[in-house]
Amino acid sequence: MLTLGIETSCDETSVGIVENGRKVLANVVTSQIKMHKKYGGVVPELASRLHVVHFVPVLDEALRQAGVGWKDISLIAATQGPGLLGALSTGFMVGKSISYALGLPLVGVHHIEGHIYANMLDKEDYFEYPVMALVASGGHTQLILIDAEFHYTLIGNTIDDAIGEAFDKSARTLGLGYPGGPIVDELAKNGNRRAYKFPEVNTPHEFDFSFSGLKTAVLRLVEKNELDEKEKSSQEMADFCASFQYKLVGELVTRTFNAAKKFGVKQVIIAGGVSANSFLREEISKRSDEYVIAIPALKYCTDNGAMIAAAGYARYTQGVSTALDEKPVASWSLFK
Repeated sequence: MLTLGIETSCDETSVGIVENGRKVLANVVTSQIKMHKKYGGVVPELASRLHVVHFVPVLDEALRQAGVGWKDISLIAATQGPGLLGALSTGFMVGKSISYALGLPLVGVHHIEGHIYANMLDKEDYFEYPVMALVASGGHTQLILIDAEFHYTLIGNTIDDAIGEAFDKSARTLGLGYPGGPIVDELAKNGNRRAYKFPEVNTPHEFDFSFSGLKTAVLRLVEKNELDEKEKSSQEMADFCASFQYKLVGELVTRTFNAAKKFGVKQVIIAGGVSANSFLREEISKRSDEYVIAIPALKYCTDNGAMIAAAGYARYTQGVSTALDEKPVASWSLFK
């Protein structure tokens, strides 16, 4: 069964074609990073307009790469939320149009569930419940207990900024550019992670996250050490990035495995754009002797249509479909 997945929740226009929720035949992604870079972040109206421009070429290329035609597609899956409403509307409305025109079932997919199911792509193994999922991205930092398929319980959440935002805004403070996460990750590889000290993070709940204080600490240290754009390639900058990344990732890893121990899970997975971070992947993998670890392939960490196809297929096999009068949802909780 071939599922065509559509993702336009933010600044990537993507279409994926996936067989039986696992085998990726095509996954075409057009990023808008270059267009938003000069603004230091995503401009919602610009993102919506660019999705309109990019969608048809991306769709055509996905069908070409997969070597299939419309007659081969059995299911349409499209991100329904959460995300930027204008951006979501583009892809979700196209998904509904294709569904109506071809008489194919439609499944509206929750964006975070898509990231979770990215762990299924090009793999044979399935989730081993109960699962502790760390979802880390520009908009989310959450610990989610999955005790059965589609049964989600929020265990920990960020009380202020998401970790991806902490990476991006701190990189901007350092004059490193946008998006900040990959830049910091790369510079950190040549740095001393113990060169700079950051304050301890305390939250009301043991599994919650907080990154706003660390962003402020970056600002103070930058002012104190007079790091600026001219020193991007210096050892001092590499040390700073390594220390900052060590602190951020440490917050994720410590809370994730503390929660995994408390709730007695079998498997720990990571999902979301920050799951592409090399240090996070390394630190999570170190615990493979205690837990079954699942990490998405790098190409499926950021927003993409293949993950939406995988999640949509999983929902459809459980009897779920979406009516054509439903609308995209900018704010949509995964938890009941």
